[in-house]
Amino acid sequence: MSTSQAEISTILMDKVADWLTHSALAGNDLETLVNGFCERLAAAGLPLKRVHLSFSMLHPLYDALGFTWVRGQGMEVEGFRKQAGAPSDRFLTSPYYHLLSNKLDHLRRRLDPSVLSEFPVFDDLRLMGVTDYMAFVHPFSGNTSQGMMGSWSTDSAAGFSESMISALLRIQSHLAIATKMAVLTKLADNMMTTYLGGDAGRRVLDGQIKRGEGDTIRAALVMADMRGSSKLAETSGREIYIDTLNQFFDAVAAPFNRNGGQIMSFIGDGFIAVYPCERHRSQSEIACQAALAAAHKATARMMDLNLRRKEQGLGDIRFGIGLHVGNVMFGNVGLTDRLTFSVFGSAVNEVQRLQTLTKKYPHSVLASEHFAGYSGAKNNWLTLGKEELPGIKQKLTVLAPDLSGAALDEDGALEPVHGRISDAEQVMLLHRDAARLSAGDPRKLQ
Repeated sequence: MSTSQAEISTILMDKVADWLTHSALAGNDLETLVNGFCERLAAAGLPLKRVHLSFSMLHPLYDALGFTWVRGQGMEVEGFRKQAGAPSDRFLTSPYYHLLSNKLDHLRRRLDPSVLSEFPVFDDLRLMGVTDYMAFVHPFSGNTSQGMMGSWSTDSAAGFSESMISALLRIQSHLAIATKMAVLTKLADNMMTTYLGGDAGRRVLDGQIKRGEGDTIRAALVMADMRGSSKLAETSGREIYIDTLNQFFDAVAAPFNRNGGQIMSFIGDGFIAVYPCERHRSQSEIACQAALAAAHKATARMMDLNLRRKEQGLGDIRFGIGLHVGNVMFGNVGLTDRLTFSVFGSAVNEVQRLQTLTKKYPHSVLASEHFAGYSGAKNNWLTLGKEELPGIKQKLTVLAPDLSGAALDEDGALEPVHGRISDAEQVMLLHRDAARLSAGDPRKLQ
């Protein structure tokens, strides 16, 4: 790079700021916004070699997202689940940790090859030709658990000029405003899809939020419940109970949240899932076959989990699943200021009664005659008889599927665990633990 330091065009930087505003108002996602921003900074004449940005997401599964842009190579995105344990040694010796522990807004360092690196990351940056580095913290508000943190790196032989630093500080505020809007939009989407499910979450975000609003749909229905949970809650501690309940959901519920299935809600130690379909036979068959396949997978996953629990000296987790098909109401009910989005109707009552019958019969999965007829596997069903269900006028023929061929799916018995913690996540964990950090004992950080 040239040793001269060209003036940064205020007009072009204003264009970048305008683009940020329009991009945020258009609802562009965070990745599109950050990548477009970095490319436009480079196009405006800033000799940036690398940009790293981290954002807290307040996501039920992920604590943070990190974006690393390198000129000519595009952008890498990291999203990692929280894992117990202290921050890594590399992070504790990073510029970000130095910023946080000293309550600094900015940190700038010239990277001189003849001088021993102050932070290990500088060794990596030198290999990229970086000559000057500036890190920053930019909270979105007084709440330090939400915000942006990052760094600018240049490979200009002259490093960052005063005009470059001035331009970056100005544009940083515009970036914070735009990304806060994107983070909040992403947060709303994350919360809706995680707590309501994909389809229900989208409906609410699209404005279906009034009490009574909804549709009548046809769907294959699944109701599942963990057995013996009341006794477990009474005889074990809270941590053991919750851990067992989550193991049950990981093993049994996960298959019903794929291939067209949607878990509508978790009800205590159980859940209800739906496979929406059109009101004609072929679509009903597809939905029921998908639900039955998920029941096979759930059974195999639970068998595998119980084998592992037995090796640990733990008891089996027992369960019951009911399968049905019918028309349901899909929408908002509740109070005017406190709503829930779920499915309702007589078919829901029937599948709940079917699930309860697994306590009577020696079968963990039971289905209605209608469901079995659509499943395309009539020869693999055992008819148990007709049952008069509370609140249901007509007796329901109850069947049990042959689950002898149940096998683990491609994910095994439990969901994949994402254990690695990114620098982005560690940044936000330190933000969250600011009080502990101020005590000066890094061992207290979680």
